[in-house]
Amino acid sequence: MQLPTGDKESADVKLAGTGSVFHVHNVSRIYRMGEVEVHALREVTVDLYQGEFAVLLGASGSGKSTLLNILGGLDRPTSGEVYYRDHNLTTADDDGLTLFRREHVGFVFQFYNLIPSLTALENVALVTEIAERPIDPAEALDLVGLGNRANHFPSQLSGGSLPLKARVKRVEPYAFTKVSALGIEEKRTNVVADFVDAPQPLRVNAHIVVWARDDVIKVPSSALFRCAEAWCAFAVENGSAKKRIVKIGHSNAQEAEVLEGLKPGETVIRHPANQIEEGARVKTE
Repeated sequence: MQLPTGDKESADVKLAGTGSVFHVHNVSRIYRMGEVEVHALREVTVDLYQGEFAVLLGASGSGKSTLLNILGGLDRPTSGEVYYRDHNLTTADDDGLTLFRREHVGFVFQFYNLIPSLTALENVALVTEIAERPIDPAEALDLVGLGNRANHFPSQLSGGSLPLKARVKRVEPYAFTKVSALGIEEKRTNVVADFVDAPQPLRVNAHIVVWARDDVIKVPSSALFRCAEAWCAFAVENGSAKKRIVKIGHSNAQEAEVLEGLKPGETVIRHPANQIEEGARVKTE
């Protein structure tokens, strides 16, 4: 099975990306929620070259993940064309995109996707069964320094996803702004803690709880928007969007506590677009 190559009608598009690994031409991606259209990408054109180090930088909701999903063959653009070398991904069928992902794309997800009932060696071996030119699973583990953990299950690798207990010794009484390598300003504070019975070697992604309470009404932070001097959200009533003024309590970058304005179990629009207005028809899934 082969990926389709470009036809004569798109020859000018191919020439524009000559020499590039990826050529993206006027790509748009529109998601439809009932009668509302959300424009995740608008006429994006970019070339990516072999050996190039590229960074996608932008605010939440600006379309970074959407573009990566399209480049990786996980999603299709609504309009425009995407080329991987001389292969037109926008005209490839599902089998063609599966072949593209298998042979040409490596995904690094935020969370690992290991089968908990298989050892590290068996998890790697599972992937090599569908690879065209697989390397030895044991050799692959050696390359990343896990050769001596081949017979360990995911929960036994660096603590796995299990929470680790720690005693907080000190929280610094000040915060500071740190500019990350991607140029994003982050608010930080230093916390000193001693881990209890932590396995070695250890890699830790810390999740610090600063406030907790049961029976809280909460919504994704992305569902909130400013209306005059208040916070608002669109609730879905009988298939229509209804703007609600809400009172917010505790919040972080992911979610916010709702003190007034919404009832438990109500559906809200997670990413309200500018086109959404009071009474707009909305289809929920």
